[in-house]
Amino acid sequence: MLLKGWPALDNTRQGNGEFPAAAGILLGLGLGGFFDGIVLHQVLQWHHMLSSAGFPPDSLDNLKLNTFFDGLFHAATYILVVLGVVVLWRSAHRRRLHWSARLMAGSFLMGFGAFNLVEGMVNHQLLGLHHVNETVPRDQWVYWDIGFLLWGAVMLIAGWALYRSGRRASG
Repeated sequence: MLLKGWPALDNTRQGNGEFPAAAGILLGLGLGGFFDGIVLHQVLQWHHMLSSAGFPPDSLDNLKLNTFFDGLFHAATYILVVLGVVVLWRSAHRRRLHWSARLMAGSFLMGFGAFNLVEGMVNHQLLGLHHVNETVPRDQWVYWDIGFLLWGAVMLIAGWALYRSGRRASG
């Protein structure tokens, strides 16, 4: 099958009914990306994928290029969500799972927070492809970027705590 050999995603060898945390993390990663792309790129139009990499959306050609790369970004987040659903589906059909809202919400928050941290560090800081809010004066961009990273860290930590709490409660 598609996920065999990927230990973090292939739960077929686990027979203990453990909640598939990989599913929640993948869903959180994908939905975190969708939130970023839909809310920050499209609705608020604070930035696009390459808007700080020499392609500000100030011309039709640059906007077309950014829209294309925004679309590739959305395709990648879509793949993460599909993988999360596949892992969840496969796990649910193999055995009785110890379902818990805390396990699901915790793993989801870990994925969403991890998305913010990785995307924020790689695209905002290391590569400088774009910044969270490019509609404010340039000297304020760093504050929005730091806020995005802190939001991700809080979600990751809260998710981890919630997940651990759910594991303790489910024995």
